[in-house]
Amino acid sequence: MHTTASESLASLWDEIFGSQPDPDLWVVLATLVAAVAAVVPHAVWRVARNAITIAHEGGHGLIALLTGRTLTGIRLHSDTSGLTVSRGKPHGIGMILTAAAGYTAPPLLGLGGAALLATGHITALLWLASALLVAMLLMIRNAYGALTVLLTGGTFVIVSWLTGPQVQAAFAYAVVWFLLLGGVRPAFELQAKRSRGGAGDSDADQLSRLTHVPAGMWLFLFHAVSLCSLIGGGRWLLEV
Repeated sequence: MHTTASESLASLWDEIFGSQPDPDLWVVLATLVAAVAAVVPHAVWRVARNAITIAHEGGHGLIALLTGRTLTGIRLHSDTSGLTVSRGKPHGIGMILTAAAGYTAPPLLGLGGAALLATGHITALLWLASALLVAMLLMIRNAYGALTVLLTGGTFVIVSWLTGPQVQAAFAYAVVWFLLLGGVRPAFELQAKRSRGGAGDSDADQLSRLTHVPAGMWLFLFHAVSLCSLIGGGRWLLEV
C-alpha cells in the first residue's frame, strides 16, 4: 500500500510539474484573438475587467503580506473597482511596494504565465492559479467579491481536473494573453480619468504622496511595466 501511495504521489507530481507539449500555432493565435475580443470592445471589457481587478487587488494583498504588513481584507465591486486593506506603517518601502503592486500585478502575472507556458508547464500554471485564487477567497470580505473569485477559481479547477491537454492548453494561453493585454488598458483608463480631474485617490496619487515623486511618473511606470510585459510575454507565447 505504501508503494502504491508513493507511486500515486510521484505520478501526481509529474503530472503537475512535468512539461506538456506546445499547442499548435493556430491555437496560440486563436487565443490571442479571443483575448483581444475580451479587452478591446467596451461592452465586453466592462465584464472581463473583473478578472483584471482580481489580479490587481491580489497583487496589493500578496505584496502586503510579503513585506510584513497584516492583510485584513479585500473587496471587489460590481463596477470593477476594488479595495485592499492592510495594517502596518503608513509609510516606508512596504507601503510603497504594496501601493505599486496593483497596476503592475496583471501584466507581471501574465509575463510569469508566459514564461511557464514557454517551458511547457501548462498544468503547473493552472494549479498555481487555482491555489492563488483559493488563498485570495479566504481574504474576500464582500459577497460580490466572493462570488467573482469563486466562479473564477472554480473555472480553473474544472479545467485542471476535468479536461484534456488540448483544452487545458487553449485555456491557459487565453488566460495569459488576457492578462498581458488586459494589463495594458487600466493604466490608460487611469490616465484618462486623471486628465479629466478624476481618480484623485488613485494608486498613482497615493504613491506620489508616499514618495514625493509626481503621479505622472508612477503612471509612466505602470505603462512601462504593462507594455514591456506584453512585448516580452507575447514573444514567448508565439515561439511554438
